[in-house]
Amino acid sequence: MEQLEFFDLPNPCKGICESNAHGLCKGCFRKREERQYWQQLTPAQQYMVLRLCKIREIKYLRAQMPISVKDIEDDKQTSLFAEDD
Repeated sequence: MEQLEFFDLPNPCKGICESNAHGLCKGCFRKREERQYWQQLTPAQQYMVLRLCKIREIKYLRAQMPISVKDIEDDKQTSLFAEDD
């Protein structure tokens, strides 16, 4: 069963409306179909699109980071119980 929304979910459009090489909007990270049919989507579908846009934005921003910053983020934390040799 779908949860009822008390308020309409906001349209994520940021007014940039230009597609990148992957076909995603450079402003809101929606696919063409997601932009085109936003008003016809159910609230649950709109919520899912918003979640996907956030994931796409995070991936994009991580790809833009300098390599040294990525390496620091991906570096595994050492164990507190590791023995120093």
